[in-house]
Amino acid sequence: MSVLADQVRRLDVHLDGIIYATITNPQTHPTNEVAAQLNTVLHTPRVKELLRITKALSTTTGSQAVLPPSQLRLLLAQSNLLSTRPPEESQLSQYESDLEWLLVSKAAVQTYGIIVEMLLDRIVPLSNHIWYWDYVLSSPVSTTLHMIQNFPAKLWVWFSEVYEDSKARLRRYAGGGVVNIESEATPMTAGPSSTAPQWRRFYAIVQSAILEKSLADVQRRMMSPVALCRAEARRKQARLKKLREMIASGLGVLIDEGFAFSGIGADDGRSDSELSPPNSQEWKGVVERSVALMDTMLRDVLDLDLNTNQMEDKVFAAVAEDALSVQAEEDDMNRPVVIAKRLHALLVDQLPWNIMKAEQLVARNGRPSRLVRYWLPATVLLLSSTTILRIFVNKRQEILDWTQDLGSTIRDFWFNWVIEPMRKVIGTIRHDANSEIAIMSRDSLRADRESLERMVVDFSLDKSIAATGASSISETQIAEIRAKVREGDVTPILRAYEKDLRSPLVDVEVAMSGIDSLLRSQELVFGFVGLTPGILVSVGAARYLIGVFGGRRGYTEKRRAGRCVRVLRNIDRVFSEAAPTQTNVLPYKDHGFLICEVHVLRQLAHNLLPTDIEKDFLEDLDDLANLRGVQYQQRALDRIRWAYSKWLK
Repeated sequence: MSVLADQVRRLDVHLDGIIYATITNPQTHPTNEVAAQLNTVLHTPRVKELLRITKALSTTTGSQAVLPPSQLRLLLAQSNLLSTRPPEESQLSQYESDLEWLLVSKAAVQTYGIIVEMLLDRIVPLSNHIWYWDYVLSSPVSTTLHMIQNFPAKLWVWFSEVYEDSKARLRRYAGGGVVNIESEATPMTAGPSSTAPQWRRFYAIVQSAILEKSLADVQRRMMSPVALCRAEARRKQARLKKLREMIASGLGVLIDEGFAFSGIGADDGRSDSELSPPNSQEWKGVVERSVALMDTMLRDVLDLDLNTNQMEDKVFAAVAEDALSVQAEEDDMNRPVVIAKRLHALLVDQLPWNIMKAEQLVARNGRPSRLVRYWLPATVLLLSSTTILRIFVNKRQEILDWTQDLGSTIRDFWFNWVIEPMRKVIGTIRHDANSEIAIMSRDSLRADRESLERMVVDFSLDKSIAATGASSISETQIAEIRAKVREGDVTPILRAYEKDLRSPLVDVEVAMSGIDSLLRSQELVFGFVGLTPGILVSVGAARYLIGVFGGRRGYTEKRRAGRCVRVLRNIDRVFSEAAPTQTNVLPYKDHGFLICEVHVLRQLAHNLLPTDIEKDFLEDLDDLANLRGVQYQQRALDRIRWAYSKWLK
């Protein structure tokens, strides 16, 4: 949905109300005859065909408000209104005449939508071209870069002009004419008696063409190339701004004056029949004037020799003259035929011509094509492609090794710092004994205990007196010593070394056992600490890759919100620079700029706001675009700023 679609649907619905009120008006058709006449007329083949085409032209029967031009031309051709009406069909019933008026009115509304959409499509991209010239004029470096980019094209144009001039001179020479060589005062007559070689004559002709071309550009030669480039950029930018102003003025005229039915857009609670004019000639005249307005506007909107005021005056004068010629027509039955033919001519001739001329103006004054802008880096890349390929071939093995090492590093990182710590954490939660985190493992502690047991037994056998107080130790005592060592009792050794060692060696084993118990109690904490770096790195890398290759939705929405803010700034600037008319409304040009900015803002805000909020936003945009007074529109702009600042920032 857009501002254009809403306007077309509103006009279409209003036309339905007007024609329904006209057909069922009891003053026109007696009440006791309405049903009988409708029943008779509605079953004729002609009326059925008109109803079918009218239904196809209605905006309520399709998903799109504006039909394609090709489909609209086809429907007009199927209506048989483009051919001359036979004499036997010149007398139509009132119902059939009203249906023809309804058909051409709906076709006119569709044509109106096509033209307005075309103007919107033309004016929106002009800002990008104007910004490009702002960039070119922003610094001498940018200007120089633009000059280098355009040098081949300028050189080609110069050679083409010299070639065409030389070819014309050669044709005159071959025909026996007089050709100026090296000087306008030195004539040379062609003929068989000429003794100069042909190639010297050709060289002299080309040299003369180049000399005249250089003399014609003597003023340009007095300026530096950068100054010439900046002057050309300013000239093209000025023409683009003029074109944008003309299109905005034309858009404003069409929006304000096109299909200005009595009561359209009013919200006073009246029905469509109450809003429709009592005289059917009034709304028919509105349709005719609107068609004339579109026709005249398409012819004059791209005339850059006029300013906006001159163009508006010329359009209104032509529409007034057209209205006088229509009033001179006495045959009301043939007026739909005239309108249908005029609409068909608009779609077949005027609209394509206008589109082609607008494209030519933009091509001549807009930013250069991609080929012109990027030929220099493309040429550098092409010339260095062999060197780049040679580097890749010579370093092929190193590149393959680097790629394999990178893959191995990523795989080892994933398994060693993510999968394995995660497995240990899960094992700790499930009390898996194999996942215990400690300074010494179970096997190492068991081996140390067995080694300690053997050491104590050997010491007791060697130092039996110091260990047990007896000269010999029995097997029973050895078994008892072994059992005590398993329980941590190393009394035989402590007795022998308690005087020689302040900190016995076995105290180290006891301390490490205590530390091991402490670590086991915090095993889950250490597991998560070991898992955290891998998780953080993995999440950061995943978010970066998603942002680069996939989910750029958040970044896109942020950019769209930023563009919405700039559009609101442009709307505020329109109100600041506009000079309201005596009726306190915006001039046509400023209203056209406003409609353009509202159109862009509506497209940007779609899917950016929640569904329920978007409905209120569209209502406020309608208040902003309607001509109810500048103060009313400015209040709507302020309301949009504070009400939707949460999403448009």
